[in-house]
Order: sequence, then C-alpha cells, then structure tokens
Amino acid sequence: MNKIKINDIEFSNKAPLVFIAGPCAIESSEHALRMAHLLKDISIENNFQLIFKCSFDKANRTSVKSKRGVGLNKSIAIFEKIKLETKLPILTDVHETYQCDEIKDCIDIIQIPAFLARQTDLLIAAAKTNKVVNIKKSQFMSPWEAKYPIEKIESQSNKKIILTERGYTFGYNNLVVDFRSIEVMKKFAYPVVFDATHSVQLPGGGNNKSSGQKEFIESLSTAAVSLGISGVFAEVHDNPKIAISDSENQLDLEAFDRLTKKLMKFDVLAKNS
Repeated sequence: MNKIKINDIEFSNKAPLVFIAGPCAIESSEHALRMAHLLKDISIENNFQLIFKCSFDKANRTSVKSKRGVGLNKSIAIFEKIKLETKLPILTDVHETYQCDEIKDCIDIIQIPAFLARQTDLLIAAAKTNKVVNIKKSQFMSPWEAKYPIEKIESQSNKKIILTERGYTFGYNNLVVDFRSIEVMKKFAYPVVFDATHSVQLPGGGNNKSSGQKEFIESLSTAAVSLGISGVFAEVHDNPKIAISDSENQLDLEAFDRLTKKLMKFDVLAKNS
C-alpha cells in the first residue's frame, strides 16, 4: 500500500481520514483566504487533517456565459498568501499542460479533472512536476480502467498518486456511485478519496448549468467512509447560493462541520474493526 505524505499529513486507506475542502472556484483573493481560515478552524476543532482546495479556472463549464474564476496568473499570488497565512497544503486542478509547471511551486497536489483523466499529455506533464497527482476517475470510466492513468503517471517515475471516485454517468444529466468502484480502486494500492459533492451533481441538469442533490451527500459519504478510504473531498462555500459555480451541490460551513464530525466517527469504526 503506497502512502502519500504531505508535510505531516498522510494519505492512506488505513490512516485517519483526511478532508480536501474549499470553494469550487477562486472568486476573489479575500473570499478564498477567508474560506481557508474558516475551514482550518473547523479542522482544528474537529481534529482532522485538511487540504485546502480551490480552482483557478473552471474551464469545463456547461455554458460559455458561465463564470470561471480569477484565472491562473492572479491565483498564484492568492495561493501563496493562503499558504503563508494558514500553512495549509493546497490542491488545485489543471486543464492544460503548461499550467502544471506554472502552478507547481505554490500548491501541493495537482488534480486531473474527471473529464480529462485520459488526456495523456496532461497526465505526463502533471507527473513530471513530481507533485502529488490526484486523478479524478472519469464519469465514463470503469474503476478497473483507472490503471491506465496510473500507468501514465508512473511512467515518469512518480508514484505519488491519489485516486478519487466521483460517480458514473447514468443516463442524461445524472450520476450514480457504484461503491464496488472504491473496492476495485483500492486494489491498485494507492489512497482512494471519495468526492462527496460532485458525486451528487446533475451535470448540465440545471438549464445551462449543472444542478445537484446535496441531500444525498451525507448518506453517500457515510457509505464510502465505511469501506475504509483515505479521504473525503468536498466543495464548501460560506454562501453556496451565490457561488459562481456548483452552487447546487456545495456544502455550507455548518453542514460541512456536521458532516466531518459524523464521518470521523465512522472512519474510526471502519479502520478498527
């Protein structure tokens, strides 16, 4: 079993649960920094390890009119400020190969979006940074096919890999989570993360944007954690209704606080039974 370490945080399917959390997109420097501090406060209070996540560009939006974030250039200074003030490790996603090299010095985990998990050049570029690479399993990819993006990362002598389950396309504008996928991906001997908020997304189901069913986040997350996984990914916003993206499936801070308390208890049961 490969263990992934970032500072004093360990990703392992047998180690205590790690949370990856933050807003879907960077809306402003002030908002991203405030959210990082608020989420850190929750992590300290509830005694869990936290990776802060935020996207500098939501490049795969449903509509050309959708807001995408502040962009790569502005985000580098924002990420640096967040790390300086909070000391939190940071995850962000990339969409083009050149972004990997430009972002590598101010973040800790490069995330490959689910839609791009078969993009060889992007996977190779991310691997070459020697950063931890989080592969979001595509909505159209079977769990056993996850071995192929793994092989692409490993081809660059990088074995710092995390695999994330986020549901499978089920008809139009719908996703389902097949929990067998988690057990299958665990056999690749890398840490597995469950994406709690994207798994309840209804892609393109909101009249020129994606919708979501956040009422199922708790039950799906509980089921995933009961299988023994390394982490839970959740998009969290202080006011999801006004978020520039994924407003229908982001958690507010109070809901995230409650969820972490519950999942930590199930994590102890799963890993000590």
